[in-house]
Amino acid sequence: MKKDFAINGLEAMRDFAAGIATHLAGHGAVLALEGDLGSGKTTFTQALALALGVRRPVTSPTFTLVCEYPLPGGGRLVHMDLYRLGGESDLDSLGFHEYLQSGDIVCIEWPDRAGDEIPPDAIRMHFAHGASEDSRTVTVDGPLP
Repeated sequence: MKKDFAINGLEAMRDFAAGIATHLAGHGAVLALEGDLGSGKTTFTQALALALGVRRPVTSPTFTLVCEYPLPGGGRLVHMDLYRLGGESDLDSLGFHEYLQSGDIVCIEWPDRAGDEIPPDAIRMHFAHGASEDSRTVTVDGPLP
């Protein structure tokens, strides 16, 4: 089921992420974060991490490709950025499949770079620029635990 959310500003993104976090806490999930550069994928992941209890800075893994953040109640938030991936063949060197099967919360920016390797039960979130500089539309498609 697809649902659109209008997000107006950073505080609204934090509230949106906190709402998603209530569904994810204590569950593993894969979130496929789609959208243009600067559309809010990393900002959402930072807000989600905060809502899940991560207290250290969450940065974009554009150059490291993967960042892991331990969660206070156990498990991890795994943040992947596949933008610089050469192709699906590079997924094994990241431990991509192991992360997907870990039972952790895995946020994947640029999931299209993984081809058909994104699980069919992933929560797909499409981020788009809104009418103003601070507004975004987020379309969520997929089951929340």
